[in-house]
Amino acid sequence: MFYEPKNPHGLPHNPLYACIVPRPIGWISSLSADGHVNLAPFSFFNAVSMAPPMVMFCNNGSHVSGGIKDSGTNAEALGEFVFNMATWDLRDQMNLSAAALPRDADEFEFAGLTKAESQIVNPPRVAESPIAFECRTWKVVSLPPMPDGAENTMVIGEVVGVHIADDALTDGMIDTARIKPIARLGYTDYAVIDQTFSMTRPQRPG
Repeated sequence: MFYEPKNPHGLPHNPLYACIVPRPIGWISSLSADGHVNLAPFSFFNAVSMAPPMVMFCNNGSHVSGGIKDSGTNAEALGEFVFNMATWDLRDQMNLSAAALPRDADEFEFAGLTKAESQIVNPPRVAESPIAFECRTWKVVSLPPMPDGAENTMVIGEVVGVHIADDALTDGMIDTARIKPIARLGYTDYAVIDQTFSMTRPQRPG
């Protein structure tokens, strides 16, 4: 089949999200100007540079009470956020943190998670997560609004601090299959990384 995204596709659900897979989950903790802690997962998240190390998450859609979602507002207003890795063991807590709660609600408490103090930035990190990046907001890019008019922004941050749990390392390398990160697929589907393989890149001729 072929369709243009601006036109109906005729399928029961939007297939586009299931075509770009798997997507890392940006489990973002942030702090509001009045001190409220927020934690929310974003399915459009990734690294965009290694030197300097930078990541981005797309803050699209509206808050249940209207207006832009807390993570984007907080990251722009205070200039800081934390990425926490979502894993198989934390899948239920990650899902709970996606609930539509009031702005002053604490998703850490709602999901039964522990706050751990960050070293450089003010927002806390998820203590149970094996990997976390402390980030300073570099730029907030306005994207075209969503079909319903909701604001759509991309938050880009520089990684200024990296937390790696000791038991996430094997022989000095991150053991991905051991910590089992989860990733977003389409519809209500997720994937877990519990098996990896290696390939050596071919050498340049000559």
